[in-house]
Amino acid sequence: MAAKVLVLGGGGREHALAWKLSLSPHVSCVYVAPGNAGIPLSGRIARTKDVNSDDHASLVSWCLEKVIDLVVVGPEAPLANGIADSLASANVRCFGPSASAARIESSKKFAKEFMQRHGIPTARWETFDSDEIDAACRHIDEGASYSALVVKASGLAAGKGVVVARDKDEAKRAVMDMLQNKRFGSAGETIVIEEYLEGEEFSVLAFSDGQSIALMPPSQDHKRLLDNDEGPNTGGMGAYSPCPQVSSDLLEKIREDILMPAVKGLSQEGSPYVGVLYAGLMLTKSGPRVLEFNCRFGDPETQVLLPILESDLFTVMKACVDGRLLSSMPIFSSSKYCAAVVMASAGYPGSYPKGKLITGAKDADSLPGVQVFHAGTACNEKGDLVTAGGRVLAVSAVSSSLKEAVDYAYKGVEAIKFEGAQYRKDVASLGLKSVVSTFRQLTYESAGVDIAAGNALVDAIKPLSEMTKRAGCVGSLGGFGALFDCKSAGFSDPILVSGTDGVGTKLKVAQSFQFHETVGIDLVAMCANDVLAHGAEPLFFLDCFSTGKLDVEIAKSVISGIGEGCKRAGCALTGGETAEMPGMYQAGEYDLVGFVVGAYERGQHLPRLSEIRSGDCLIGLASSGLHSNGFSLVRKVVRDLDLSYEDEVQFCTAAAAAADDATSRLGNVLLTPTRIYVRSVLPVLRRGRVKAFAHITGGGLLENIPRVLPSGFEARLDASSWHVQPIFGWLAKAGNIDSAEMAKTFNLGLGAVLVVGHADVDDVLLELHEAGEKAWNVGSVEKSGSGSKVKIGNLASSVQAAFRLTDPLAVAVARRTVARKSKKKKVGVLISGTGTNLQALIDSTKRCNYAEIVLVVSNVPNVEGLKRAERADIPTEVIPHKKYKSRRAFDSAVHEALTKADVDIVCLAGFMRIVGVDFVNRWQGKLVNIHPSLLPSFPGMRAHECVLEAGVRVSGCTVHFVEEKVDAGAIIVQETVAVYPDDTVESLSARVKTAEHRAYPEALRLLATGKVSRGKDGKVVWMNS
Repeated sequence: MAAKVLVLGGGGREHALAWKLSLSPHVSCVYVAPGNAGIPLSGRIARTKDVNSDDHASLVSWCLEKVIDLVVVGPEAPLANGIADSLASANVRCFGPSASAARIESSKKFAKEFMQRHGIPTARWETFDSDEIDAACRHIDEGASYSALVVKASGLAAGKGVVVARDKDEAKRAVMDMLQNKRFGSAGETIVIEEYLEGEEFSVLAFSDGQSIALMPPSQDHKRLLDNDEGPNTGGMGAYSPCPQVSSDLLEKIREDILMPAVKGLSQEGSPYVGVLYAGLMLTKSGPRVLEFNCRFGDPETQVLLPILESDLFTVMKACVDGRLLSSMPIFSSSKYCAAVVMASAGYPGSYPKGKLITGAKDADSLPGVQVFHAGTACNEKGDLVTAGGRVLAVSAVSSSLKEAVDYAYKGVEAIKFEGAQYRKDVASLGLKSVVSTFRQLTYESAGVDIAAGNALVDAIKPLSEMTKRAGCVGSLGGFGALFDCKSAGFSDPILVSGTDGVGTKLKVAQSFQFHETVGIDLVAMCANDVLAHGAEPLFFLDCFSTGKLDVEIAKSVISGIGEGCKRAGCALTGGETAEMPGMYQAGEYDLVGFVVGAYERGQHLPRLSEIRSGDCLIGLASSGLHSNGFSLVRKVVRDLDLSYEDEVQFCTAAAAAADDATSRLGNVLLTPTRIYVRSVLPVLRRGRVKAFAHITGGGLLENIPRVLPSGFEARLDASSWHVQPIFGWLAKAGNIDSAEMAKTFNLGLGAVLVVGHADVDDVLLELHEAGEKAWNVGSVEKSGSGSKVKIGNLASSVQAAFRLTDPLAVAVARRTVARKSKKKKVGVLISGTGTNLQALIDSTKRCNYAEIVLVVSNVPNVEGLKRAERADIPTEVIPHKKYKSRRAFDSAVHEALTKADVDIVCLAGFMRIVGVDFVNRWQGKLVNIHPSLLPSFPGMRAHECVLEAGVRVSGCTVHFVEEKVDAGAIIVQETVAVYPDDTVESLSARVKTAEHRAYPEALRLLATGKVSRGKDGKVVWMNS
């Protein structure tokens, strides 16, 4: 569902924020309050006068009524006044720091003391209160050991509370003006007197989620009104970004010495910083020094940074608020500059007239590369655009060189006219002086390789590697090679087997369908099954992820799948390569290569060709579908039929027309991950009764089975003896592909074929069935005759019988589709509090066709979770547990309510009651819960405390079936999060809560679609996995 965003503020900064947010495909509407006359001119952006940022209660109510998904605060005053805290208390996402964290701007005294505590380089300083005027003047005259010429009001003074004096007398006058004459009111009751620093000023802004940061390109604004930095201070008369004079090394130093310590320090002091942190810096001979921290985007810096931001701003901001910035690192153009010229009213920064007619703004906006951001504008009675503020417009322009960007901006300025307009004519002059020709200093990043994004990805996937560690692993990620100790893994005389493979053009389907979570499983499967064919146990795995432009979120999804594949194969993810290669791939494309090393004990290798005899049996192991081969042909069928991977499909077997076959999207069916046979088949291979294992990959049945047969033998199969899945029948019919071509291209339902002696076939089949594999006796080995070395009887009829026509675009059997759509699983949710996990389930079920929430039950009245359900038009019922004499009576009342609503699945979402044995038995296999740790570790109520006490580096959440014993049911889904050394219970809880909001909807999907169920033995049964 597309999101609604509220931007608070009315200047050029807020216009730029609203403009950039409105470009997100995830955003349906951007409200701006109060905005300005330029706001309604921008598509999906709308002004609202219903919101007052000073009235927190009404603002919160408005956001809840409008179902606002994200509030973005532009100016500093609302943040200092606690608007983020008020929104957070109502579970409304806010991009902006708490009042406590915002003190880094709202109190210069606090900021200076904070920097001193955390070793952040800044100018030397002293503070003075209103009763210390004489002491302050003496400090300027003789007390300071430095040039004490900078006087600042400690509080917020709308950007005007700083005086950089030319001499001591001017500095003392500034002290009197602030402390005695109360020029800035309460904001100037305390002042900071600072050392005058010499050097060049610039600023670096960073996104922060409270733990991690992402730097924006350096920018430089022009504070003075007139050219050559003369005249009075202003809010900013222009800016440009990036600054060619700021090297990548210097930027990294600013990150490590200034911005990262600031964010870590605030977190350590109990004020995690979420939002944008602005560092105003002076580059001195001794290095960068902090002049000021601001708790929000700068103005006009925003107007030059957002035009060169290539990422989705909404996605980045949401990731910050959700505590997962590393998964959505922002990407800025490595080949563009942006410059902005501010046009101000006559008299600014003093008093100025209003209502002056503005012409040419639309003409300027239409110039190539030019964007006009409104600040002090309004419309008069005639609807004409007029001036309404000191800074009126910011004319921004983007180009491939700084000089061109500046030239384009001034062309825009020349097109705009209003009486008394004033602007600087030397914007970016310092940057232009540092540029040799029109090209910026060459860096690896300017060539398109983002080292920071790569490092962020490594940090994000380290926990995945930790989760796959096994006996034999030596070391961890980050070395030059992967180390493995075969002896520690239990081998005495091992033979090593290596394998490498990719996923082929199945990746094209994943990239088109924008579903990347399963191709990593495919990659591991293709490699692991290959070494298994030699009788080897996969030991460790490495991957190579190659792309033109690294998208951390996509890469993390892919590599998370690799981690899942390694867990299924029992091998360790010990390393890999992330290769960012500009120009090699189109936007959004990536490629995967995997490499696995396995081992078997000497003398246990496969195939044992000398032992294969005529009459040996062939056992087929069921595939999960297409696996990872033949996708070039699959994609051609999809293209030729003009289908979309989003199209709904329904595959029905002819033999079981009445069966409850799943309706799904074509992309989901095609991306079903390749089955990994290691855990079920390896024990069978080690017992010595299997003579050969053929992995059915590229080349299908016809090409792969001969690879494990000795010369002079052939395989004879009967296609009617195994289950040919409907997808193969559909491909044959839809693509008009003959059966021989199908057998040469696809696995046709058999992911692997084993060669077994006739006397052992029943025992091997029994072992495979007990291990959870679908397996059949599908044929035999015989002396070869003429023609193909694989002969398949009943092939054409079996492929045809596998599919009863169901067109992916217009379902032929309409009644089956209607019946299926009517079978959404009905879900009941039990809550006791705020219902944040309930909200995640509500959001996911609104856009799905497999489940709907039909009832929310709370044992506590008037909680926020009930209000969430009511806003979503979901029926609610309050059943107070205190009303009942026994737990059994309470459970019976809840059971009755659920039964009355025809509930199929019950989700416990913050339900603070332990359900009884009778209730569990009644809903066995249909009752699930979420726990804030990686079960079976750290069960119980104190999960986060126990995690921190144990010192583990990985935690997360677990969705599991509910059993009589608390937190002991079979696991459906787990999501991991990193545990940082400075984590508190609160910070870890917040990060895990974000993971819960992803894990619970996924678990419900798996359960509602029949992908998982609870077996009779209490273990999870996976279907089509």
